[in-house]
Amino acid sequence: QVQLVESGGGLVQAGDSLRLSCAASGRTFSSYAVGWFRQAPGEEREFVAVISWSGRYTDYADSVKGRFTISRDKAKNMVYLQMNSLKPEDTAVYYCAADAQYSANRRQYDYWGQGTQVTVSS
Repeated sequence: QVQLVESGGGLVQAGDSLRLSCAASGRTFSSYAVGWFRQAPGEEREFVAVISWSGRYTDYADSVKGRFTISRDKAKNMVYLQMNSLKPEDTAVYYCAADAQYSANRRQYDYWGQGTQVTVSS
């Protein structure tokens, strides 16, 4: 069993940066891939970024590539999403999720956090 808690969201202006954190508990977390997803009002939850259990592999949605960076600190059971050059269209609730398989498919993930709101004003 894995429990995930996101933090770090907030209200920022376009062009600003935020770093989201995903704190995990559970013995098997270090062997799980972790993804970040987001959901805007009225929209489906979409993939943002994923990192492999080792941290060696990462992948990003085209919409955030070059602006967002996913990383993990295995010693602290933490995963981060550094978001730079934020745009109003990045406004959404951001979720971290964990699964044994490395995937960009939200339906693959077994464990989810409660989400953290990111709002970017123009």
